[in-house]
Amino acid sequence: MIQFDQNTLLALLPVVGTALLAMIVIVADIIWAERPRMITTVAALGILVLMALVVVVGPISVFDFNVGLLDGATEVFGGIYVRDGLTALLDLLMLSIALMTVLFGPDYLRPRGLPVAEFAAMLLFAITGAMLIGGARDLLMLFIALELMVLPGYMLAGYAKRDGLSTEGAIKYFLLGSFSSAIFLFGLVLIFGYSGTTNITAVASGIVATVSEQGLGGLAPGLAMGLALLTTGAAFKIAAVPFHYWTPDAYQGSPTPVTGYLSVGPKVAAFALILRLFVEALGGVKGDWTPFVVILAAMTMSLGNLVALTQDNIKRMLAYSSIAHTGYILVGLAAFGAAPDGSAAESAGLFGVLFYSVAYSFMNLGAFAVVAAMQRRPGVTSQIVTFSGLGRRAPGLALLMTLFLLSLVGIPPLAGFWAKVNVILPALQVGGWLTLLAVLTMLNAAAAAFYYLRVVVYMYFRDAPENAPPVNVGGSTRVGLGLAAAGTIAIGLVPPVTVAVITAAEGAARALL
Repeated sequence: MIQFDQNTLLALLPVVGTALLAMIVIVADIIWAERPRMITTVAALGILVLMALVVVVGPISVFDFNVGLLDGATEVFGGIYVRDGLTALLDLLMLSIALMTVLFGPDYLRPRGLPVAEFAAMLLFAITGAMLIGGARDLLMLFIALELMVLPGYMLAGYAKRDGLSTEGAIKYFLLGSFSSAIFLFGLVLIFGYSGTTNITAVASGIVATVSEQGLGGLAPGLAMGLALLTTGAAFKIAAVPFHYWTPDAYQGSPTPVTGYLSVGPKVAAFALILRLFVEALGGVKGDWTPFVVILAAMTMSLGNLVALTQDNIKRMLAYSSIAHTGYILVGLAAFGAAPDGSAAESAGLFGVLFYSVAYSFMNLGAFAVVAAMQRRPGVTSQIVTFSGLGRRAPGLALLMTLFLLSLVGIPPLAGFWAKVNVILPALQVGGWLTLLAVLTMLNAAAAAFYYLRVVVYMYFRDAPENAPPVNVGGSTRVGLGLAAAGTIAIGLVPPVTVAVITAAEGAARALL
């Protein structure tokens, strides 16, 4: 029988609080109709309270009224949900993404007549699903949490329902996302059939026992098929090549604040799903799935960068850039898979995946926030030429865009540089084919500098278009941009912040191992 003791309530409080905040936003919209600033304030303050709660609760195992919270990990509901280092890190990261998106959104949505409250509520429901993924220790819970995250994402992608591009992108996102979810579910069914359980810890031991009993020198056909289906479904969710076709259209058509969220939120959550499933449940057969991860990483980063070089629309350029960054993160996962069990490179690979996810969230969301600020006035396109002369028209905005783009390139000592270092070094430690993958990563990072710095050239070395409208940045957008810039700089340059992120990522990696 499931018991709701104080530890269970504390473990679930951040997730339940996020869902409740979404409902509070809806009620606030009824009370303060036609007052989007009030709705934004309620949502932002609520997220800040939840972030403080996550920091206080952390990864808990025991609550003692005489001592207080004790660090560790605790499983609730019979082990289907766990609150450990990975859960705490991802909760804090997903809430940070939600906070910045809520602050960026209104200045773009209000001039277009798009409701702010529904946007904030759907975003928070999606974040609730992402937070559930981070702590799921059961195959069914993983799938339910995944759907809770992606269903609001489909609605957000088509939020500008009178825009043909938005509708087209949302339909493609929905159709391909539904197919990928079905493929992923079939894979889960086959894994369940071979392990006899949906508990991830039991799946890990069951799969290893099944492989040992068969003694075939490899996976049974059904188990191999299940692994292939899971890999395909997960690759769709992270937009890995060749399962990336929905990404450019969905990103270009969606309202720009939604595009910023889609580029980081679902991607980080999908990598959390991969870590829970492939590391915790299928880590015992990692030698069978690692070669495919290596191939996916090489194809994803290379094709993403090559196509981004040809783009004149900055949202499509950042979409293909996002695909390339998926490839970089996969390098860390490949390093884990190729490393010997118990080696330093194994934990370093997982640390690289987590550290990159944190750094990428701030710098990429910041870049999309600048695009959204440029488009505050309806009618401004997302062509790169609209950035011409921005260094003179809006020096502060141009400086922030330059900061985010340099971090995406990987220029030291910004967050993007350390993120790339932390996925390349484990690959070099493993050696062999992973050395070639590390070299390919560095070559791709160098090639990416061309299309990122091209935007900088337009901002500082091209004249502004005639009759270019003034660029006015709203107050909430300024706060959001400040948070994104602070994260991008502090992760690489402020020792207390850097140490805190490293400690949290290392704790999450230990929880997985």
